[in-house]
Amino acid sequence: MNRRMLTKADEATAGDEVEVRREDQDKINKFSRLHQRELNIQDELKAKMEKEELDDVTMELELADEDDTVPYKIGDAFFHVKVEQAQEMLSTASEKLEEEVEELEEKLGTTKEEMQELKVQLYARFGRSINLET
Repeated sequence: MNRRMLTKADEATAGDEVEVRREDQDKINKFSRLHQRELNIQDELKAKMEKEELDDVTMELELADEDDTVPYKIGDAFFHVKVEQAQEMLSTASEKLEEEVEELEEKLGTTKEEMQELKVQLYARFGRSINLET
C-alpha cells in the first residue's frame, strides 16, 4: 500500500483540464461503490450495537430466581424459559454479536483503506477538479 499525501504542488500540476480515461472512470466508479459499502457497513454496525441491551438483560437475569421462567424472544414470538436457559441463550447471542461486530469492523477498515488508495491516485491525476470527500 503506497500511501502518500498530496502537496499543493501536486494538485496544481494535475491541472483542471485532464482527460478522463476509461481506467480513471473505473476508479471513480469503484470509489463510489466502496463509499456506498462503507455507509451500509456503518448502518449495520449501528444496528448491532444492541450489545449494551444484552448486557442489561443479563444483569437483570442474575437477580432472578433460578426456578423462575422468563419470557425470551425468538424471532417474533416469546417463549417462557428457565432463567438458566435464558442466561445461556443470552451468552450465545452476545458472543455471536461480538463476532459479527468484529467482522463488520474489519470490512469497514479494509473498505476505508481501498478508498484512501483510490483517493490518492485520483487526486494525483485530477487535483482539485475532482471531489472525493465523503
